[in-house]
This record gives sequence, structure tokens and C-alpha cells, in this order.
Amino acid sequence: MKKFIKVLSMMILLFAFTVSIASAQTHRKWSHRKKDAVIGTAGGAATGALISHDKSKGAIIGGVVGGTAGYLHGRHKDKKVGNLSK
Repeated sequence: MKKFIKVLSMMILLFAFTVSIASAQTHRKWSHRKKDAVIGTAGGAATGALISHDKSKGAIIGGVVGGTAGYLHGRHKDKKVGNLSK
């Protein structure tokens, strides 16, 4: 239970940090790659922590997998729209 609380508090802090960065950069629009990677990381970490027996390991693995999938999905959207910069 203590690990779950630690993982949950880390996810809340990560979300708060992400929101603060996003609000600080309101003049700049996020690319689909960046936005989808952040959403995928947060969702993957939460899902991994809930599913796995070892909460911290599940959150890390889920965050990496979710972030990668989100990035690739956002990159596909950027290519479709034509906003992909090198």
C-alpha cells in the first residue's frame, strides 16, 4: 500500500509539473507528438501501476510503453497534417 501511495503521489506531481509547463508555454502550441507522448506516459504509468503486482516497476514500464505509443501516434498525426519538422 505504501508503494501505491508513492507511485500515485509521483504521478500527481508529474501531472502538476506537466500542466504548469503547458500553462507557462500557452503562447506556443504543442505538437501532436509532444502532447500525445505526455498523455501516453501518464496513462501508461497509471495503468501499469494498477495492473502490476510491483507497482513502481509496472508504472515505469507502463510509462515507457505508453509514452512511446503516444509519440508514434502523434508523429503519425503530424505527418498527416504536414507539421512534421526535423
